[in-house]
Amino acid sequence: MATGIYPAPLQKVIRGLSRWPGIGEKTATRLALHLLRTPAAEVNDLAEALGELKAKMRLCSRCFAFADQEFCPICANIDRHTGQLCVVADPGDLLALEKTGAFGGVYHVLGGLISPLEGVGPDDLHITPLLDRLAPETIGEVILALNPTLEGEATTAYLTGLLRQREVRVSRIAYGIPMGGDLKYSDQQTIKEAVRHRVET
Repeated sequence: MATGIYPAPLQKVIRGLSRWPGIGEKTATRLALHLLRTPAAEVNDLAEALGELKAKMRLCSRCFAFADQEFCPICANIDRHTGQLCVVADPGDLLALEKTGAFGGVYHVLGGLISPLEGVGPDDLHITPLLDRLAPETIGEVILALNPTLEGEATTAYLTGLLRQREVRVSRIAYGIPMGGDLKYSDQQTIKEAVRHRVET
């Protein structure tokens, strides 16, 4: 990393920022230089916010999403308890779904996907707490919103087997051609999934 021309404190910030995902040396340098031009009060506010992020953030004790109290805002909202529960792999997936405003129920974060090659089995995920929620929360439908990867498909199949034993309706999000996509430019697997998960109009 060619940061030797910068003073040591600036080099340290550039090195720290460049470790973040999606940020290379050039972007890290630009951000660090921006921080130098930013009023001290704003930089101090950011530093304080980062400190609080590590000190106060935790996982919701019910759904395992990000929270700063025992329950996340969604679990704490009684209006969200509609009998529908959406299962996702990680909190980032929950946030992506929530931004759409398309789902009004509650969530459950697995904390990953089943992946034997990476040594991740069902016991490593938040599956038992998921099953424990069904009866007390009167869950009538579980929606599996897992990525269409080998790991996602394996996890979906495993959960479907467990959930159907609990007499709960199990559905999954549809996969296929994205809005605005062109059929002829889509890969075969995407087209196959689009046909398999077709819906009535």
